[in-house]
Amino acid sequence: MRELVDNAWNLFGIRINDDQLAAFEIYEQQLIEWNNRFNLTAIDHPKQIRVKHFLDSLSCTLAFRNTPTDRVIDVGTGAGFPGLPLKIICPAINMTLVESVGKKAAFCEHITQKINLQQVDVLQERAETIASQMEMREKYDWAIARAVASMPILVEYLLPLVRVGGHALAMKGESGPAEVQTAEHAVQVLGGQIQQLIPVTLPGVEDERYLVIIEKIAATPERYPRRVGIPAKRPLGTD
Repeated sequence: MRELVDNAWNLFGIRINDDQLAAFEIYEQQLIEWNNRFNLTAIDHPKQIRVKHFLDSLSCTLAFRNTPTDRVIDVGTGAGFPGLPLKIICPAINMTLVESVGKKAAFCEHITQKINLQQVDVLQERAETIASQMEMREKYDWAIARAVASMPILVEYLLPLVRVGGHALAMKGESGPAEVQTAEHAVQVLGGQIQQLIPVTLPGVEDERYLVIIEKIAATPERYPRRVGIPAKRPLGTD
């Protein structure tokens, strides 16, 4: 686990203290244990977990720098990525995790209690439903997602949750730059503008990775997001 500490510092300038390292150790152990019963993730070897789950999640801090992160929502968090690793190293964040699959949401609740994380809400819901609720809509500094959907779909999940002046963050693989081009219309309609693509390199991982940062510059029209399932069936700008 010491390589996680070294890599976090060398790649992202993140210092992981002893308490945080202990939290990551419990997280890893519990993920492997639960995965044997519930098949939460295809990545289940300790070394892969540390790089492709923990380090990959921490790469989001490259996007966060010099921006408010008081309220962050992680949409389609699965087994808690990237939201929970970010919460471990940035304890001041008020973190909301959205996951529609019951066993994955239950695991997130379990880990939150196991490592005693405060100010974490786990919602077993669909993104379209969450973003339609007035207490959630346009309330977040950052809405983030990893491996949830293609960009034209994903921005309809994320941008309605972001306050004007806040940001959405999509964690993407090698298709990131191409997906950004296909999503330009959707981003504009939903009140955003593409701000930056940050390439991310992880040790031992050949695949290209990108952080796609979208700034929220105007309020999202009330009709978005459309009802559950429609964004995936008819992505904005692709019909």
